[in-house]
Amino acid sequence: MSASQRRLIVVLGDQLARQSPLLQDLDAATDVIWMAESALEPAQRPTHQQRIVLCCTAMRHFRDELRSRGVTVHYHALEATPKPYDERPLAERLRDDLEQLAPNCVLMMEGGDWQVEAELQAAVSDADIPLQWREDSSFLCSRSEFARWADGRKTLMMEHFYRLMRQRHQVLMEDNGPVGGVWNLDRENRESFGKSGPETLPAHPEFPPDQTTQAVIEMVQERFSTQPGQAADFNLPVTPDDAQRALDDFITHRLPSFGTWQDAIWVGEPLLYHSRLSTAINWHLLDPRVCIEAAVGAWQQGKAPLNAVEGFVRQILGWREFVHGIYWLKMPDYAALNALEHTAEMPDLFWNGQTDMACLADAMQALLRHGYAHHIQRLMVLGLFAQLYGVNPRAFHDWHMAMYLDSVDWVSMPNTVGMSQYGDGGIVGSKPYCASGAYINRMSNACSQCRYQPQKALGETACPFTTLYWDFLDRHEKRLQGNRRMQFQLANLKRKSEEERSAIRAAAGQLRQTLGGH
Repeated sequence: MSASQRRLIVVLGDQLARQSPLLQDLDAATDVIWMAESALEPAQRPTHQQRIVLCCTAMRHFRDELRSRGVTVHYHALEATPKPYDERPLAERLRDDLEQLAPNCVLMMEGGDWQVEAELQAAVSDADIPLQWREDSSFLCSRSEFARWADGRKTLMMEHFYRLMRQRHQVLMEDNGPVGGVWNLDRENRESFGKSGPETLPAHPEFPPDQTTQAVIEMVQERFSTQPGQAADFNLPVTPDDAQRALDDFITHRLPSFGTWQDAIWVGEPLLYHSRLSTAINWHLLDPRVCIEAAVGAWQQGKAPLNAVEGFVRQILGWREFVHGIYWLKMPDYAALNALEHTAEMPDLFWNGQTDMACLADAMQALLRHGYAHHIQRLMVLGLFAQLYGVNPRAFHDWHMAMYLDSVDWVSMPNTVGMSQYGDGGIVGSKPYCASGAYINRMSNACSQCRYQPQKALGETACPFTTLYWDFLDRHEKRLQGNRRMQFQLANLKRKSEEERSAIRAAAGQLRQTLGGH
C-alpha cells in the first residue's frame, strides 16, 4: 500500500450494508477495503453447508459491487483446495496483511462477536497503527445507550425496554400512548392451527443462484461435503436488492396472517407465515428501520392487523435491540454462565436429525434443509429438549452458531445461554422455559403423528419431553423454589409420590444413555 493510501477499512462478513458507516466517507482513490472468508468455523465443529455458502457468497457480492465502483478490495477467498491459512483466526490473517500493506490507519466498525472484535483490535494495536472506530448504526439503541438504561436496575425487563424504544422512535404511538391502548398484543399471537391445519400458504420467494453464488455452492460441495445440510438447497437473499424483495414479499403475502399464528407449528411446513428476514437483517443486507416502517405502513393502509404488525415490530425493535444490549453489557463473562450446572454434550440427533420423536424430527429436517427454524421451534422444541436433557449452555450456543444461518454471536448468545437454556440464571428470562410434551401437543400436530404420548412420563410410549420435564423439575426443585413464576409447576411436582419420581429419574437416565452425544 502506497503512502497515499491512507486507510485500510476492515469489513467483516456481517457488515455488508451499502450505507455502512464504514463507507460514509470512502475515498476510492486512496482507501482499501480488507475482507477475508474463513474456514475456521467448520474446522472447529460441524457447520451447516449453507452457512458457509451464505458467508462467502454475500461477501463476494459485496466485494464485486465495491469493485464496480472503482474501490480497491484486498480479498481472501476460500477455494476448493484447503489452505492452512484459511483456518487461522481473522486477527492473525489481518496481522500478516498489516505488515505487508502498512496502512497509515485502520478503520473498523463495532462487530457482532466480542472475541473477534477484541482480537482484531489487538492485532492493530500490536502493529502500532492508529485505529478508528465507527458505531454500528444498524441498531436503534447503541451499546452505550443500553448501558445507561440498564445502569442501576435490579432486573432488565425486555417489556420495559421495548416500551421505551417505542416512545423514543415514535413507532405505533398516538397521543403519547400505544396505538390501540395496549403495548403488547402477545396474547393475540398464540393461536394453534387446530386439526384442519393452516389455510393455503403463500409461497416464499425464490432466489436462484447467480454465477457467483453457484461458484460458492460448488466450492462448498467439494471442500465441505461432510458438513451437515446440502449446499445446493441454498435459497436466501445475498444482496440488498434481493433482501428488499424478500421484505416486500413478506409484507404483502404473509404479514397479515403472521401475528395470529406466529407461535404455531405444523409438521412439514417450517416457514409458514414467518418472514425469514433475520439472516438479511443480521448480515446488514436489510436495515431494520426499513422493516419496521414497511410493517407499520401496512397497518396504516389497512393491509395488516395490529396484532401482526405489533408482533413483528416487537421482534425487531424490542427483542433484537434488547439481546444486542445484553450481549455487550455482560460479555465476556456471559459466555461461561451455567446457572443450572448442566454438563451434557449435544445429543447426536441435533446434528443428524435421526430420531423417532416427530416434533424433533420435523424441526431438524427443516433445519438441515433450510438452516432455519422459527422461534417456537428453536425455543420450545429444540431448545426445550436440550434444556430438559441437561446440555451445557455453551455447547448449545456453539451448536446454534454452527447450524443456523442467521446466527451471529451477539444474537445467539443471549438467546441460547439465556432465554433458551436459562444458563444466565434469569438475566434475559425470568424463569426457565420448561414444558412437557403437552405444550407441543397444544401448538402443533406433531404428537398425532408420533408413537409417543405427550401425557405419559413413564412406559414404552412415554414422551421423552414429558419424562425429562418432570426429571428437570425434580433435579432443580430446590434451586427453583424461590422463583415465583415456577410455583405452579413445582406444586404439580409435589403431587407425585417418591416412587414415581424415582422411576422418572431412572427413565430420564436411560434416555440420556440411549441418545448419547458428541
